[in-house]
Amino acid sequence: MRLIWTAAWSFMLSAMIVYVIGSMAGDAFSISGTIALAITFTLVTVILSETILKDESSQ
Repeated sequence: MRLIWTAAWSFMLSAMIVYVIGSMAGDAFSISGTIALAITFTLVTVILSETILKDESSQ
């Protein structure tokens, strides 16, 4: 369930970022850019949470 929420939030935040940056540049909204950014955010978050940022009390 944790991974689903991570992917959902990554997609929503990526859509917001792509929309705002595109609007500032005068470009149209790009769903492919949103999906690429969401995948990147999701992978980085999962890698960080599973490897580097382990909770000290759970070890």
